[in-house]
Amino acid sequence: MVGVGSEAQKYVWEGAIPLQIHLHESEITTLPSPEPALILAPRIGYLPLLVPQIKPYFSDTLPPGVDTVWFDFKGMPLKWYIPTGVLFDLLCLEPERPWNLTVHFRGYPGDLLSPCEGEDSVKWSYINSLKEAAYIINGNSKNVMNMSQIDQFELWRSVLNREMEAYLRISSKLKLGIVGEDYTKIVMSPRQSNNEADSVGPSRAGRIPVRLYVRNVGEYTDDLEDVPPVDSWDRICYMNKPVEIQREEGKIFNLYDAIKMLLPEFFPDEPSIDEELSKLELEDEPGIGGSNLSDPDPDTNTVRKTELVTVKNETQLYPSHPTGKSEIKLVRIQGIEPKLDIPFSWVITNLINPEHFLHICVCVGVSQDPSKTS
Repeated sequence: MVGVGSEAQKYVWEGAIPLQIHLHESEITTLPSPEPALILAPRIGYLPLLVPQIKPYFSDTLPPGVDTVWFDFKGMPLKWYIPTGVLFDLLCLEPERPWNLTVHFRGYPGDLLSPCEGEDSVKWSYINSLKEAAYIINGNSKNVMNMSQIDQFELWRSVLNREMEAYLRISSKLKLGIVGEDYTKIVMSPRQSNNEADSVGPSRAGRIPVRLYVRNVGEYTDDLEDVPPVDSWDRICYMNKPVEIQREEGKIFNLYDAIKMLLPEFFPDEPSIDEELSKLELEDEPGIGGSNLSDPDPDTNTVRKTELVTVKNETQLYPSHPTGKSEIKLVRIQGIEPKLDIPFSWVITNLINPEHFLHICVCVGVSQDPSKTS
């Protein structure tokens, strides 16, 4: 039924991360220094959307000037268009609660972050991501671009206010529901009757929009507490990399199959999957001029899309090392580390973000040679 989500979906939509926000010391103009602000940040939300709650708290101590709000974690500026929950999963391998962040109201690092003008920038970033997801799923973004202004407004407000039922009702009009119970069932044998086969559902493949974040943690022991914090986004590869669900007789396509398709280089002893499945040139997306959902700042969108599509220095991301081998150490989605044998359809149905992308955080590293540690 449209408008009624699963229990897992409700957990995702209601999920929040406790934050402890510190004002950067260079912007403190009063004594004593203000106490940090404590706030619950929605997992599916974005850091700039917290500014209306944070700014009044620090307003009495800010220096004069124009606000250009941004956040950092241990000195690394945080990309505002990545959902807060994804940032937390990716940067806190051993989650800290509350999560200590620093807020800045001056000195925006324009060389590292694309411009953000508050809620409006976040809204258009969300809409553009939704269009990208629609293009991956359907081969075009017409359903999203042709949304009425009322539906567009109500869709955004449902995301902003975490109103899942309203979101499901409106988003159902976009016809982006590409997976369901048909993918959780084993494909029937050709010997079965047509009636039996029909009960499984349509036998069509689905192209799943995935945003993949791969963090290189270098050489370390199995204790994630020993991993140093990330000091640069150059240590993280982040990109759109769609997964095409493969239907095979007698087998359920699971999360392991999806990870293998996304990162085939980590499965050298198994048959390779056609690399073309993981290559989608989003630059070929039809123009969106004339739509009421046109990006008001195409240059900003181009910067953001380029950052997400481009693989940054892959040779450094997946290092070879004489004392060990590169391998996947951690897979995290929506704050959980699911078993890899879980049906991928369940993951998509329950753990996608409201822009219809599945965000997967992966940590890769070089396992140490036991002979070197004994």
